[in-house]
Amino acid sequence: MKSFKPVLLIALLAGLLAAPLVGLAEDAKKPIADAGKTAKAYPLTTCVVSGEKLEGEMGGPYIFTQDGKEVRLCCKSCLKDFKKDPASYMKKIDEAEAKAKK
Repeated sequence: MKSFKPVLLIALLAGLLAAPLVGLAEDAKKPIADAGKTAKAYPLTTCVVSGEKLEGEMGGPYIFTQDGKEVRLCCKSCLKDFKKDPASYMKKIDEAEAKAKK
């Protein structure tokens, strides 16, 4: 009976600690509400700065917002170059969006 209590206590604590994670998993499945708008797919599969694939060896893309639009770079180090001339890079993204609409 003495060895049963610690096992029961560990199982109970594990259940209590895991319960909030179940809620997070459910939240991750829900679509993000954007005032009734559907999210547009990002028009590029490569980094607008380096030309590297967005899903490359360095992991997932670095995502941020510029002028109200989502920008994806292959890595955070490309942000330095992006900030030197954001207008030209945003123009490339806009052109890719226009081409995708056609």
